[in-house]
This record gives sequence, structure tokens and C-alpha cells, in this order.
Amino acid sequence: MGERPPSFVTKWGQLGESDGRFVFPMGLAVDSSANVYIADMNMDRIQKFDSDGTFSTKWGSAGEENGEFHEPQGLAVDSSANVYVADTVNHRIQKFDFEGTFITKWGSEGTGYGEFNNPRGVAVDSSGNVYVTDELNHRIQKFDSEGTFMAEWGSEGTEDGQFDGLTGVAVDSSNNVYVAEQGNNRIQKCG
Repeated sequence: MGERPPSFVTKWGQLGESDGRFVFPMGLAVDSSANVYIADMNMDRIQKFDSDGTFSTKWGSAGEENGEFHEPQGLAVDSSANVYVADTVNHRIQKFDFEGTFITKWGSEGTGYGEFNNPRGVAVDSSGNVYVTDELNHRIQKFDSEGTFMAEWGSEGTEDGQFDGLTGVAVDSSNNVYVAEQGNNRIQKCG
């Protein structure tokens, strides 16, 4: 017999614009203290909760300035509880502390190194490097924690190492990178 599946513990949220409610929640991340961060995409904000669903704080609004979003989708939290947000339609990554204070940002619309066309997923490895799924450029980009470009890989297609419709990304303890592709209906593992 296999392991017993997890059992239901709690739930929170419903449709709405007030604190603790969502309009199309997209991204989800949990820090080492079990705080839960949600990218509330259509409200252009991030909401933070404890592990029981008690609302803690929120930040963001619609716009292009620091701390503002246009359809944020992906979230990741590093070991220092810094929060990285894939600000998808603004074509950038924004970094905040665990209470939502803006730290830095990087990226703009384009095809060059450090530029994006719909960044959707973001992940952080054990060294603090940040991986971003650059959906419409059909590639993964890797940065240090301050946004300095380090590497990229991928191109459009269906072959191994090619991508279509990149959405999510995750990194394991051995720094293998897992990529979800909506267009190719598959997961790829890159080592």
C-alpha cells in the first residue's frame, strides 16, 4: 500500500475585491514560516495569509510604477522571505520583502537578454538564483537575486529543449529545473 493521501484541512477566499477575497487567483508561494502569498491577478495585487487563511497584508494596484502590477501571475519566495512576482503584462519581475516593501525590478518588453514577453512563472533555487518562464519568447531565463542576467535556454517548438506556452517553473534541491508547457501539454526537466 502507498502513503495515505493528505486530508482536507481548511480553505479561504471567495469571489470579491475586499481583503481575503480574490478575482482570478493565479500564483501561490509559501515561505519558511508557512505564510501564503497569492497573486490575485485581476485585482493587480498580492495578498498574504497565515497557513490557516487569516489575512495578513496586501500590496499592489493596477499600473506600471514600482509596486504596481498588470496581471501578476507567478510568485516565488526565497530563503530570506523575499517575494518575486512575475508582473506578466508589464513584462518584468518585481522583488519585495515579506511585508510588500518594493526592493527592485528588472525586465521590459522585448526579445533580448533580460527582456520578456509575458513572464508567467518564477522560481528560486537554494543559491537565490531566479528562473523565469518567458512565455512568448519560448525560453527560460536565469538571473541572480538582484536581476543580473545569467543564462537562457529554449526556443519555440516541440522537440526536447524547445517550448510552447510556458507557464510554471520549479527548481529542486539539486538545481534541476522543471518547466510546465501549456502549448505542448508536457513537463520538461532540465539539469
